[in-house]
Amino acid sequence: MYEGKFPHKRYKKTIEFLKSHVAKSANILDLGVPNPFTEVMKEHGFSVTNTKGEDLDEDVSNIINSNAEVVTAFEIFEHLLSPYTVLKSIKANKLVASIPLKLWFSSAYRSKTDPWDRHYHEFEDWQFDWLLEKAGWKIIATDKWTNPTKKIGIRPILRWFTPRYYIVYAERV
Repeated sequence: MYEGKFPHKRYKKTIEFLKSHVAKSANILDLGVPNPFTEVMKEHGFSVTNTKGEDLDEDVSNIINSNAEVVTAFEIFEHLLSPYTVLKSIKANKLVASIPLKLWFSSAYRSKTDPWDRHYHEFEDWQFDWLLEKAGWKIIATDKWTNPTKKIGIRPILRWFTPRYYIVYAERV
């Protein structure tokens, strides 16, 4: 099912986590434009609507006006200057969100070709938990996983042991 879809491991772990916490009958608002993982969710029977590509630091109207039961946010909060504002604006009572974790041996991600594709935040797990709790969410379940590469070197070896992704299922307090 995931062959030819990058990145295989992250998609597999994310969909397994989503299926274990969200009913397929739930309406989902996925923060961000439609992307390959949107299609994976649909292939697994989820009803998904995406935001329209607006700058969520400036415009949360699609979030506020959504009647979705669940909001998903997969690797988007690190791109926002103020993820707190977005988290506070969510009306749904359930949230599934994942982030890349801050790696002590690697600097924050910044695309060399796309000026908009950069990370303003790379969280440690406790920082993301704190942000969620401060924004009015209770964390129910979490998971972490590594992101190994097939390159040679010290950092690629460390990626086999050091978790890179963190996912959270939370409910509105």
